[in-house]
Amino acid sequence: MERRTFINIGLAGLGTTLLVADAASAQFIPKPSTEKWAILFGTWYGSARDASVWISEGMGGIAPAFDIRQVPADLAGFDHVVIGTAIHGGRGPKDLEDYISKNADKLQSKIRGTFVVCGNRGKMPGPQQVTDYVDGYLGKLCKVSGVPGRAFGGRITQALMPEAEFKSIQDMYAKIGGPLGDWDNLNRMECLKFGREIFAAKKA
Repeated sequence: MERRTFINIGLAGLGTTLLVADAASAQFIPKPSTEKWAILFGTWYGSARDASVWISEGMGGIAPAFDIRQVPADLAGFDHVVIGTAIHGGRGPKDLEDYISKNADKLQSKIRGTFVVCGNRGKMPGPQQVTDYVDGYLGKLCKVSGVPGRAFGGRITQALMPEAEFKSIQDMYAKIGGPLGDWDNLNRMECLKFGREIFAAKKA
C-alpha cells in the first residue's frame, strides 16, 4: 500500500510550532518538563499523527510525537511512552508492527497508554473496537494490559490517498451504505481528554 511521508508536528510554548529545515527530521518541540514522555504512532494518511499531537496537548504539550518511521534509535531518554496507530484491515502499518516486535521488551515498562484510530466503516468506534484493536491487537503487540486505551474515529481525506485506494474504499462503502466522499470522525476534544486521562493515571 502506498504511504505518504508526514512531518511530525506539535506544540511549543503556547502552540507555536518549530520545524527544522530538513523535513525528514522535522518534529515539534514540546514544552519543557522534568517528565520525559514520547508518543509513537503509526499512520498512513495522518489521522494517528493528528491524534498524537492532540493527546500531547491534553498532557500539557510535553510529549513529542514521533512517526514510527522517524522514531529515535535510542528511547532511553524517555521514561513514559504512549503508542498509537491507524487501523486498516484490522492492523496497523507494518513499520509499526516491526518496530514494536523488535523493541517490545524495552518499551513494555514505559508504556502508559495505547490508542487506535479506525474508520469503522464511517461509524464511531465503540467497546468492540477497543476490545478488538486496542486490547486484542495493539495491547498484545506491545505486551501490555491495564493501561488507559482508547479507540478514536477515523476519517477519509481524498487528497491524501492514492486515487485507486480512494476509489476502492468508495466502491466498498457504496455497497455497504457507508459514507461517500471526505468525512471526519476524529474528535480533537476526545483526544485531549485521553491525554489528560493518561497523565492522571500515571500520577495515581
